[in-house]
Amino acid sequence: MGILDKLFGEFVDVIEWTDDSSDTMVYRFERYGNEIKYGAMLTVRESQTAVLVSEGRVADFYEPGLYQLETRNMPILTTLESWPHGFSSPFKAEVYFFNMRRFTDLKWGTKNPVMLRDKEFGPLRLRAFGTYSIRIKEPLTFIKEIVGTGGHFQTGDISDQLRNLIVSRFASIIGESGIPILDLAANYDELSNYITQMISPEFAAYGLDVLQLLVENISLPPEVEAAMDKRTSMGIIGDLSRYTHYQAAEAMEAAAKNPSGAANEGIGMGMGFAVASQMNRAFSQQSPTTPPPLPGSVVYYAAINGHQQGPFERPVLEQKINSGEINRSTLVWHAGLAEWTPAEQVPELAGAFAQVPPPLPNS
Repeated sequence: MGILDKLFGEFVDVIEWTDDSSDTMVYRFERYGNEIKYGAMLTVRESQTAVLVSEGRVADFYEPGLYQLETRNMPILTTLESWPHGFSSPFKAEVYFFNMRRFTDLKWGTKNPVMLRDKEFGPLRLRAFGTYSIRIKEPLTFIKEIVGTGGHFQTGDISDQLRNLIVSRFASIIGESGIPILDLAANYDELSNYITQMISPEFAAYGLDVLQLLVENISLPPEVEAAMDKRTSMGIIGDLSRYTHYQAAEAMEAAAKNPSGAANEGIGMGMGFAVASQMNRAFSQQSPTTPPPLPGSVVYYAAINGHQQGPFERPVLEQKINSGEINRSTLVWHAGLAEWTPAEQVPELAGAFAQVPPPLPNS
């Protein structure tokens, strides 16, 4: 600045700040040599607060309104200045304007995945992101702890530090909560409120107030999400054997629609062999591992210990009678009986009980 700037600065008597940005938190009013004319008018608009700093110390604090900078309006500053020229010369001071409005849509997110242990899936890595909003709560604390001597302070100058605080608390809370991974989406609101409460004291130490913090998304690594999608698909398919039959039938129908030709015939034969092999495996899984009873033989079912067991052929049933596993009152059934019948009342089994002593009297 030259001599003209100095002369112009002494004649300017209006100190104000109109913010045409959306992220400026603190602005220092620029004057040549920080000289302010005695009697200058200070305009503090709504959503603003002004602080007058003299000789490195906060001299006065101004809420929204119109002020004339005179000794009767600056009792604190009067004690700091000697006023050797009859209170009429320019004085050196700095005016800082604080934007007291709410700063919204600030972003936070995890740079690196957060490690935790889930009860169902074991060790997992999570990523999370969201938004938060802040407001200057204590201008004097904010200028002492954060702004310092900077003349133009924006949200980007502190957003990294605030994001680190949020991510650190998020990692601690999500690790201690014990909420299953599949239930996290249903607890976004609770997590948001709890994280807000946890970080509020740390924001207050900077002179800031965190108004709202939102958890927008918590995601798993792509490979884990792909594995969960496969698991979900298997749950939707249900009976894998029936699904295999359906796929085989679809493949056979598609092969039948292929146009004829040497190459296509070879492809069709290959598909036919593959489908036949797949169907053979599917049918073999459903085939019984033991042969059925011989034709004409009678099989029996018995109610042992309150559970239906069988089928048993007659020799096996007689062995159980001799061993005492089946007694006279044990209910048995075979094809041809109208209902479950005590074993000693079944004619073909009555002979087996001839060698088994009856129960003791009054037993």
